[in-house]
Amino acid sequence: LIRDRISFAFFLLITSTVSKNRILYALSLYCIHYPIYKIVIKMQSLTRTPHLIAPTMTVLILLLLLIPISSEVEIDCNSLRMGQFICPDPALRQIDPKTQQLRGCTPDNKARVWCVAVEGIVCSETKNTSFTREMPCKWTNGYHFDTALLLSVFLGMFGADRFYLGYPAIGLLKFCTLGFMFLGQLVDVILIATQVVGPADGSAYIIPYYGPVITVVRSDNWTYRLPQDNW
Repeated sequence: LIRDRISFAFFLLITSTVSKNRILYALSLYCIHYPIYKIVIKMQSLTRTPHLIAPTMTVLILLLLLIPISSEVEIDCNSLRMGQFICPDPALRQIDPKTQQLRGCTPDNKARVWCVAVEGIVCSETKNTSFTREMPCKWTNGYHFDTALLLSVFLGMFGADRFYLGYPAIGLLKFCTLGFMFLGQLVDVILIATQVVGPADGSAYIIPYYGPVITVVRSDNWTYRLPQDNW
């Protein structure tokens, strides 16, 4: 019994140096070979060198651990298809709390983020499941949606909303005409609430990442329309 425990302890010590994704593989091998190991122990009395059988079985099992696992494939992760990776990696905090967009979002509305491939895929760039990929984002420049809407509702007749968004000419005109006699104020409230009018520099509003963002979907000659049954 003591000898069995020593062999098992030695087995676990060696397998601790193996990568984590082979721990289950190591345990399964041990469960398979342990009954054989017990049978061989009982046969020690029939051999001339019984003290060599237990170490030999342990070494054979450890050699099997060194066999590469064929379930892992190393490829270029930039060529992965949809469904073979998750982007951005949910385990990392890649949303900037100040901008509510992906960290490193550029004026080109692109950001390079960390992604993770599905189990069994190893990226040739990093030698693990992580890799970087460009994702679309919305570049912001400090203009908050809730601030612009509140200014339009309560101070829109003085053009405060237009001054805030970077339209000084329209803001001055609204200030002199009391918001076009409140009619222009009402129009601006609707335009800002529907996010049709945004900052003058072309940036996006700062809205919570999962907040009420309106996305305008446009179509052109290259847009494919899925045929419907009632067409």
